[in-house]
Amino acid sequence: MFRPQIKVMDCTVRDGGLMNKWQFSDEFVREVFKACNAANIDYMEIGYLSSESAFSRQEYGAWKFCSEADIQRAINGIDKKIKLSAMADIGRIEYNDIPPKPESSLDMVRVACYVHQVDAAIALAHHCMEKGYEATINLMAVSTVGLRDLEEALDDLAKSRVPIIYLVDSFGAFYSEDIDTLSQKYMASLPDKTIGIHCHNNQQLAFANTIAAIINGVNFLDGSLYGIGRGAGNCPLELLISFLKNPKFRLKPLVEVIESQILPWTKKIDWGYYIPYMITGVLNQHPRAAMAHMESDQKDKISDFFNRITSATDLV
Repeated sequence: MFRPQIKVMDCTVRDGGLMNKWQFSDEFVREVFKACNAANIDYMEIGYLSSESAFSRQEYGAWKFCSEADIQRAINGIDKKIKLSAMADIGRIEYNDIPPKPESSLDMVRVACYVHQVDAAIALAHHCMEKGYEATINLMAVSTVGLRDLEEALDDLAKSRVPIIYLVDSFGAFYSEDIDTLSQKYMASLPDKTIGIHCHNNQQLAFANTIAAIINGVNFLDGSLYGIGRGAGNCPLELLISFLKNPKFRLKPLVEVIESQILPWTKKIDWGYYIPYMITGVLNQHPRAAMAHMESDQKDKISDFFNRITSATDLV
């Protein structure tokens, strides 16, 4: 079970921010950073890199942008043992908005893209590497991608200089058999790359699917505190750390920060196992409709949501 090549990424602020437009306080981010630092997690994804010409700071919190000033407010004065990452979406960041590595506390930029954006993602990831950052490409929503398109994307990625490629279950639609098949396909197609896994929890399988990926040789693993993340959330970081049995990791700081910082958010936003999120996962759909339903004053009307979302399917 213990494999020294494994690296763990905490996505609490970045993925959790999809539920509240990244309106986390500096104190929240600081406490999560301190906990991950103390727990010896390898990376913490502190948010997104986004262009302020595309998004307004009046609507979105600081962690949608991750300027160096934002980051310094959260981590200043703490001995930084953990590496920091931010995610960049294709079409939502300009090259000039990414500072050279010596001007940033970030260590890694993860480029997120859909299969038709792979060429642009490779160019952006190469740009980030040339500026001094580690880089990954996170190929999203592969549960909706046909075999030919996936093979062409993996072929392009194999020719790139990007060293880490992520398998992403964006809609929480996969079962362990899917993870087995795709993990093996990614590694066969990308023999010189490290493969990562990012799972959503619509069918309560994010942890199990992450374990399946580990068994298949995947070495970059994503999780978030108490599973906080978009819609049904992610693989719970505390479960993942407990499973790995790596003596370098410490569970206690994660439990403590869940109590002080994460549990209060359970009273404000709804992530985790809810029927609307389950339905979109089963249907292999983006959870946006479920998120809108959960944010409405009709969120307990799950039969209405079921009837509306399944009206054009055979899931009845």
